[in-house]
Amino acid sequence: MVRNMDRLKSSNGWINGLIGVLIFSGSLPATRVAVLDLNPIFVTAARASIAGLLALMVLLISKEKLPPRTQFIPLSIVSFGVVIGFPLLSAMALRYVTSAHSMIFVGILPISTAIFGIVRGGERPRPIFWVFAILGSLLVVGYAFFQGITSSPQGDLLMLIAVILCGLGYAEGGKLSKTLGGWQVISWALVFALPMVLPLTYFYIPATVMNVNQGAWWGLMYVSLFSMFIGFIFWYKGLAQGGIATIGQLQLLQPFFGLILAAGLLHEEISAGMLFVTIAVILCVGGAKKFAH
Repeated sequence: MVRNMDRLKSSNGWINGLIGVLIFSGSLPATRVAVLDLNPIFVTAARASIAGLLALMVLLISKEKLPPRTQFIPLSIVSFGVVIGFPLLSAMALRYVTSAHSMIFVGILPISTAIFGIVRGGERPRPIFWVFAILGSLLVVGYAFFQGITSSPQGDLLMLIAVILCGLGYAEGGKLSKTLGGWQVISWALVFALPMVLPLTYFYIPATVMNVNQGAWWGLMYVSLFSMFIGFIFWYKGLAQGGIATIGQLQLLQPFFGLILAAGLLHEEISAGMLFVTIAVILCVGGAKKFAH
Protein backbone atom coordinates (compact mmCIF):
# COMPACT_ATOMS: atom_id res chain seq x y z
CA MET A 1 0.00 0.00 0.00
CA VAL A 2 2.78 2.42 0.98
CA ARG A 3 4.79 1.48 -2.11
CA ASN A 4 1.79 2.15 -4.36
CA MET A 5 1.29 5.54 -2.74
CA ASP A 6 4.95 6.39 -3.33
CA ARG A 7 4.66 5.36 -6.98
CA LEU A 8 1.52 7.50 -7.41
CA LYS A 9 3.25 10.45 -5.76
CA SER A 10 6.27 10.03 -8.03
CA SER A 11 4.05 9.76 -11.13
CA ASN A 12 2.21 12.92 -10.15
CA GLY A 13 5.57 14.61 -9.66
CA TRP A 14 6.62 13.77 -13.23
CA ILE A 15 3.29 15.02 -14.59
CA ASN A 16 3.41 18.31 -12.67
CA GLY A 17 7.07 18.79 -13.51
CA LEU A 18 6.43 18.19 -17.21
CA ILE A 19 3.56 20.69 -17.20
CA GLY A 20 5.86 23.23 -15.59
CA VAL A 21 8.58 22.70 -18.21
CA LEU A 22 6.05 22.94 -21.04
CA ILE A 23 4.82 26.27 -19.65
CA PHE A 24 8.36 27.61 -19.23
CA SER A 25 9.21 26.53 -22.80
CA GLY A 26 6.84 29.17 -24.13
CA SER A 27 8.44 31.97 -22.12
CA LEU A 28 11.14 33.08 -24.56
CA PRO A 29 8.96 32.90 -27.69
CA ALA A 30 6.23 34.87 -25.88
CA THR A 31 8.77 37.39 -24.62
CA ARG A 32 10.18 37.73 -28.13
CA VAL A 33 6.70 38.66 -29.43
CA ALA A 34 6.17 41.13 -26.58
CA VAL A 35 9.46 43.03 -26.91
CA LEU A 36 8.97 43.59 -30.63
CA ASP A 37 6.49 46.35 -29.69
CA LEU A 38 7.07 46.90 -25.96
CA ASN A 39 10.02 48.18 -23.93
CA PRO A 40 11.89 45.25 -22.25
CA ILE A 41 11.82 47.07 -18.91
CA PHE A 42 8.05 47.51 -19.18
CA VAL A 43 7.61 43.82 -20.10
CA THR A 44 9.70 42.76 -17.10
CA ALA A 45 8.00 45.10 -14.65
CA ALA A 46 4.48 44.45 -15.95
CA ARG A 47 4.81 40.65 -15.87
CA ALA A 48 6.16 40.81 -12.31
CA SER A 49 3.43 43.26 -11.26
CA ILE A 50 0.57 41.19 -12.68
CA ALA A 51 1.95 37.95 -11.25
CA GLY A 52 2.81 39.66 -7.97
CA LEU A 53 -0.71 41.01 -7.45
CA LEU A 54 -2.12 37.58 -8.28
CA ALA A 55 0.31 35.95 -5.83
CA LEU A 56 -0.62 38.47 -3.12
CA MET A 57 -4.30 37.65 -3.61
CA VAL A 58 -3.61 33.91 -3.33
CA LEU A 59 -1.51 34.41 -0.19
CA LEU A 60 -4.28 36.48 1.42
CA ILE A 61 -6.98 33.97 0.50
CA SER A 62 -4.83 31.13 1.85
CA LYS A 63 -4.12 33.18 5.00
CA GLU A 64 -0.39 32.49 4.72
CA LYS A 65 1.74 33.92 7.51
CA LEU A 66 4.62 36.26 6.71
CA PRO A 67 7.86 34.25 6.40
CA PRO A 68 10.39 34.62 9.25
CA ARG A 69 12.98 37.36 8.82
CA THR A 70 15.72 34.75 8.37
CA GLN A 71 14.09 33.89 5.02
CA PHE A 72 13.89 37.48 3.76
CA ILE A 73 17.38 37.46 2.21
CA PRO A 74 16.92 34.07 0.46
CA LEU A 75 13.54 35.25 -0.87
CA SER A 76 15.17 38.45 -2.10
CA ILE A 77 17.76 36.34 -3.95
CA VAL A 78 14.98 34.31 -5.59
CA SER A 79 13.22 37.54 -6.52
CA PHE A 80 16.42 39.03 -7.94
CA GLY A 81 17.14 35.89 -9.97
CA VAL A 82 13.83 34.70 -11.43
CA VAL A 83 11.49 37.69 -11.02
CA ILE A 84 13.81 40.51 -12.11
CA GLY A 85 17.17 39.26 -13.44
CA PHE A 86 16.28 36.54 -15.93
CA PRO A 87 13.09 38.18 -17.29
CA LEU A 88 14.77 41.58 -17.79
CA LEU A 89 18.04 40.38 -19.31
CA SER A 90 16.38 37.79 -21.56
CA ALA A 91 13.84 40.40 -22.74
CA MET A 92 16.71 42.76 -23.57
CA ALA A 93 18.59 39.94 -25.32
CA LEU A 94 15.58 39.06 -27.46
CA ARG A 95 15.80 42.47 -29.10
CA TYR A 96 19.09 41.29 -30.60
CA VAL A 97 18.63 37.53 -31.12
CA THR A 98 15.78 35.18 -32.00
CA SER A 99 14.08 33.06 -29.37
CA ALA A 100 15.44 29.98 -31.18
CA HIS A 101 19.01 31.25 -30.75
CA SER A 102 18.38 32.00 -27.08
CA MET A 103 17.31 28.38 -26.49
CA ILE A 104 20.96 27.33 -26.76
CA PHE A 105 21.65 29.26 -23.57
CA VAL A 106 18.63 27.73 -21.85
CA GLY A 107 20.39 24.41 -22.48
CA ILE A 108 23.00 25.31 -19.83
CA LEU A 109 20.41 26.42 -17.25
CA PRO A 110 20.54 23.05 -15.42
CA ILE A 111 24.33 23.41 -15.18
CA SER A 112 23.95 26.90 -13.73
CA THR A 113 21.37 25.62 -11.25
CA ALA A 114 23.58 22.67 -10.29
CA ILE A 115 26.64 24.86 -9.69
CA PHE A 116 24.74 27.24 -7.43
CA GLY A 117 23.18 24.23 -5.71
CA ILE A 118 26.67 22.93 -5.00
CA VAL A 119 27.83 26.31 -3.70
CA ARG A 120 24.76 26.80 -1.52
CA GLY A 121 24.49 23.18 -0.38
CA GLY A 122 28.19 22.51 0.13
CA GLU A 123 28.10 19.37 -2.03
CA ARG A 124 31.27 17.90 -3.57
CA PRO A 125 30.59 16.45 -7.04
CA ARG A 126 32.97 14.08 -8.78
CA PRO A 127 35.70 15.71 -10.90
CA ILE A 128 34.06 14.38 -14.10
CA PHE A 129 31.07 16.64 -13.33
CA TRP A 130 33.23 19.66 -14.11
CA VAL A 131 34.40 18.08 -17.37
CA PHE A 132 30.81 17.93 -18.63
CA ALA A 133 29.98 21.35 -17.19
CA ILE A 134 32.97 23.06 -18.85
CA LEU A 135 32.44 21.21 -22.14
CA GLY A 136 28.79 22.31 -22.29
CA SER A 137 29.74 25.91 -21.57
CA LEU A 138 32.49 25.84 -24.22
CA LEU A 139 30.00 24.54 -26.79
CA VAL A 140 27.68 27.48 -26.12
CA VAL A 141 30.45 30.08 -26.09
CA GLY A 142 32.07 28.56 -29.19
CA TYR A 143 28.82 28.51 -31.15
CA ALA A 144 28.06 32.11 -30.15
CA PHE A 145 31.57 33.13 -31.26
CA PHE A 146 31.37 31.47 -34.67
CA GLN A 147 27.91 32.98 -35.21
CA GLY A 148 29.37 36.45 -34.67
CA ILE A 149 28.46 37.60 -38.18
CA THR A 150 24.78 36.70 -38.00
CA SER A 151 24.30 36.81 -34.25
CA SER A 152 24.72 39.59 -31.70
CA PRO A 153 27.46 39.66 -29.02
CA GLN A 154 25.22 41.90 -26.89
CA GLY A 155 22.34 39.43 -27.08
CA ASP A 156 24.58 36.46 -26.29
CA LEU A 157 26.17 38.18 -23.28
CA LEU A 158 22.77 39.22 -21.92
CA MET A 159 21.43 35.67 -22.28
CA LEU A 160 24.49 34.21 -20.55
CA ILE A 161 24.12 36.52 -17.55
CA ALA A 162 20.35 35.86 -17.53
CA VAL A 163 20.90 32.10 -17.31
CA ILE A 164 23.43 32.55 -14.49
CA LEU A 165 20.97 34.64 -12.47
CA CYS A 166 18.13 32.20 -13.20
CA GLY A 167 20.28 29.30 -11.96
CA LEU A 168 20.94 31.25 -8.76
CA GLY A 169 17.21 31.88 -8.29
CA TYR A 170 16.28 28.25 -8.99
CA ALA A 171 18.90 26.89 -6.57
CA GLU A 172 17.96 29.31 -3.80
CA GLY A 173 14.26 28.66 -4.37
CA GLY A 174 14.77 24.89 -4.37
CA LYS A 175 16.59 25.07 -1.05
CA LEU A 176 14.02 27.42 0.46
CA SER A 177 11.03 25.36 -0.71
CA LYS A 178 12.04 22.55 1.66
CA THR A 179 11.02 24.69 4.63
CA LEU A 180 8.69 27.35 3.21
CA GLY A 181 6.82 25.35 0.58
CA GLY A 182 6.99 25.38 -3.22
CA TRP A 183 4.28 27.78 -4.37
CA GLN A 184 4.84 29.97 -1.32
CA VAL A 185 8.44 30.63 -2.39
CA ILE A 186 7.55 32.11 -5.78
CA SER A 187 4.53 33.91 -4.32
CA TRP A 188 6.53 35.70 -1.63
CA ALA A 189 9.37 36.39 -4.08
CA LEU A 190 6.87 38.10 -6.37
CA VAL A 191 5.35 40.09 -3.51
CA PHE A 192 8.80 41.20 -2.38
CA ALA A 193 9.38 42.65 -5.86
CA LEU A 194 6.11 44.63 -6.01
CA PRO A 195 7.42 47.88 -4.41
CA MET A 196 9.97 48.13 -7.24
CA VAL A 197 8.09 46.75 -10.26
CA LEU A 198 4.77 48.56 -9.79
CA PRO A 199 6.30 52.07 -10.16
CA LEU A 200 8.41 50.86 -13.11
CA THR A 201 5.30 49.51 -14.82
CA TYR A 202 3.59 52.88 -14.51
CA PHE A 203 6.68 54.80 -15.60
CA TYR A 204 7.39 52.67 -18.71
CA ILE A 205 3.82 52.03 -19.88
CA PRO A 206 3.51 52.87 -23.60
CA ALA A 207 2.31 56.39 -24.29
CA THR A 208 -0.07 55.11 -26.97
CA VAL A 209 -1.29 51.56 -26.35
CA MET A 210 -3.25 51.59 -29.62
CA ASN A 211 0.01 51.42 -31.58
CA VAL A 212 1.05 48.19 -29.85
CA ASN A 213 0.38 44.99 -31.77
CA GLN A 214 -2.20 42.68 -30.20
CA GLY A 215 0.32 39.84 -30.25
CA ALA A 216 2.61 41.81 -27.91
CA TRP A 217 -0.18 42.04 -25.32
CA TRP A 218 -0.90 38.32 -25.63
CA GLY A 219 2.81 37.60 -25.17
CA LEU A 220 2.89 39.80 -22.08
CA MET A 221 -0.16 38.08 -20.59
CA TYR A 222 1.38 34.65 -21.17
CA VAL A 223 4.64 35.44 -19.41
CA SER A 224 2.76 37.23 -16.61
CA LEU A 225 0.23 34.53 -15.76
CA PHE A 226 1.91 31.32 -16.89
CA SER A 227 5.70 31.83 -16.97
CA MET A 228 5.88 33.98 -13.86
CA PHE A 229 3.33 32.27 -11.59
CA ILE A 230 1.29 29.27 -12.77
CA GLY A 231 4.32 27.47 -14.23
CA PHE A 232 6.17 27.75 -10.92
CA ILE A 233 3.21 26.23 -9.04
CA PHE A 234 3.39 23.06 -11.16
CA TRP A 235 7.20 23.06 -11.19
CA TYR A 236 7.71 23.35 -7.44
CA LYS A 237 4.88 20.92 -6.75
CA GLY A 238 6.53 18.40 -9.07
CA LEU A 239 9.89 18.89 -7.33
CA ALA A 240 8.26 18.31 -3.95
CA GLN A 241 6.46 15.15 -5.10
CA GLY A 242 9.18 13.48 -7.14
CA GLY A 243 12.38 14.95 -5.74
CA ILE A 244 14.43 17.93 -6.90
CA ALA A 245 17.24 15.88 -8.48
CA THR A 246 14.87 13.49 -10.28
CA ILE A 247 12.23 15.88 -11.58
CA GLY A 248 14.90 18.47 -12.32
CA GLN A 249 16.01 16.26 -15.22
CA LEU A 250 12.91 17.44 -17.09
CA GLN A 251 14.63 20.80 -17.60
CA LEU A 252 16.66 19.07 -20.30
CA LEU A 253 13.53 18.96 -22.48
CA GLN A 254 12.94 22.71 -22.35
CA PRO A 255 15.24 23.70 -25.24
CA PHE A 256 13.59 21.11 -27.49
CA PHE A 257 10.09 22.34 -26.68
CA GLY A 258 11.25 25.94 -27.07
CA LEU A 259 12.75 25.31 -30.50
CA ILE A 260 9.51 23.64 -31.64
CA LEU A 261 7.48 26.65 -30.48
CA ALA A 262 9.91 29.12 -32.05
CA ALA A 263 9.67 27.33 -35.40
CA GLY A 264 5.93 26.62 -35.27
CA LEU A 265 4.57 29.87 -33.84
CA LEU A 266 7.17 32.47 -34.82
CA HIS A 267 8.38 30.76 -38.02
CA GLU A 268 11.99 31.25 -36.94
CA GLU A 269 14.68 29.35 -38.79
CA ILE A 270 16.24 26.42 -36.90
CA SER A 271 19.66 25.74 -38.40
CA ALA A 272 21.34 22.35 -38.30
CA GLY A 273 24.19 23.85 -36.26
CA MET A 274 21.76 25.31 -33.73
CA LEU A 275 20.03 21.95 -33.32
CA PHE A 276 23.34 20.08 -33.05
CA VAL A 277 24.72 22.41 -30.37
CA THR A 278 21.47 22.24 -28.39
CA ILE A 279 21.54 18.41 -28.43
CA ALA A 280 25.25 18.36 -27.52
CA VAL A 281 24.70 20.77 -24.61
CA ILE A 282 21.79 18.69 -23.31
CA LEU A 283 23.99 15.57 -23.41
CA CYS A 284 26.67 17.42 -21.46
CA VAL A 285 24.09 18.56 -18.91
CA GLY A 286 22.85 14.98 -18.59
CA GLY A 287 26.39 13.75 -17.95
CA ALA A 288 27.02 16.50 -15.42
CA LYS A 289 23.79 15.71 -13.60
CA LYS A 290 24.72 12.02 -13.42
CA PHE A 291 28.03 12.75 -11.74
CA ALA A 292 26.89 15.66 -9.59
CA HIS A 293 27.01 13.54 -6.42
